[in-house]
Amino acid sequence: MTQRSTTPFGATATAAEVIAGVDLTGRRAIVTGAVSGIGAETARALASAGAEVTLAVRDTAAGEGVARDIATGTGNAAVHVAALDLADPDSVAACVQYWPGPLHMLVANAGVMATPERRTTQGWELQFGTNPLGHFQLATGLHGALAAAGGARVVVVSSVGHVNGEVLFDDVSFTHTPYDPWAAYSQSKTANVLFAVAAARRWAADGIAVNALNPGRIRSTNLGRHLANPPTAFDPAGSTGVSVKDIQQGAATSVLLAASPLVAGVTGKYFEDGRKRSRSPRACGAESRTTRSTRRRPTGSGRCPSTCSPRQATRSGDRAPVG
Repeated sequence: MTQRSTTPFGATATAAEVIAGVDLTGRRAIVTGAVSGIGAETARALASAGAEVTLAVRDTAAGEGVARDIATGTGNAAVHVAALDLADPDSVAACVQYWPGPLHMLVANAGVMATPERRTTQGWELQFGTNPLGHFQLATGLHGALAAAGGARVVVVSSVGHVNGEVLFDDVSFTHTPYDPWAAYSQSKTANVLFAVAAARRWAADGIAVNALNPGRIRSTNLGRHLANPPTAFDPAGSTGVSVKDIQQGAATSVLLAASPLVAGVTGKYFEDGRKRSRSPRACGAESRTTRSTRRRPTGSGRCPSTCSPRQATRSGDRAPVG
C-alpha cells in the first residue's frame, strides 16, 4: 500500500470539516459504541457523506434513538442498529453472524475506562476483556466481509494512556497482581495499538488498512463516568497545560482514518490530532514487545495525573463508552 499521511487537519478540526466533500455512497460502516460521545459523532459524519452506517451498541433502545436522530439530521435513512456487548463473546459472535455482505469501514470505538475491579463472564478483567479482546473477536470475525469490500479500513480508537503500561501477559486479569484501574486501562490501550500493528501487517494482502489513533482528551462523554473529576472545559494554557476537545473535535481523527482520501493506503500507523505521529509511541511497530511479562505500573492513588504528555501519564476522558 502507498503510505501517504499528510493532512491539513489539526487538534481543533471537527468531524464535519474532515468529511466535507467526501462521497461515501455505496459504502458500509460499523461504528461500535455509537450510542453517545465521539462514536455517535463518527457515525453521524459517515452517514452525512452517504454511507450506510450500523451502530453496534449494547443499549439498542438508546441506539435506535441515536439512529433516528442521525437519519433525520443527515437525510440518510440507511442508519441501522445492531446489538453488541463487547464483554460477551456470544454477543460479539451474534453481531458477526448478523452482518451481511461486504464491510468497508469498521470503527472500533467503544470502550470502558478506569472501572472498579470487575470481570467478564469468562473471567477476564473487564477493561481488557472489552477494549482489546472484544474488538479483536469482532474484527477477526468480520475479516471476510472486510476483505470482500476491497480497500476496507479498520480504525482502532486507542488512547495516549497506552504509553503508561505494557501488557502484563502473565497476569492480564490481575488475578495475582493488586488491581489498579489505570494500569488495567493502560494495558488495554496498549493491546489495542498492538492489534492495529499486527492486523495491518497480516491483512495487507487483503487490501485492508488498519490504523490506531488517540482522539485526545474529550469533555462531556460517558467514558469518564467512573472518574471523580472528568474533564469539563477547555484549558489550553491553564493549570494542567492540556487542552480538552469537544465531541466534534474528538471524532475528527476517527473520521479521517475511516473515510478521508488523504490517508488512502496508509496502514499500521498511529494518529492523533488528524496527523500521523512522526515518532511512533513505544507500542507502535513493537510487536515483539508482546513477549514481555513485566511492565511499569502507575503508583500512588490510582488517579489519572492532571498533566499528561506522550511520555507521562494516562489522560482521563478520551472517548465514548461501550454502547
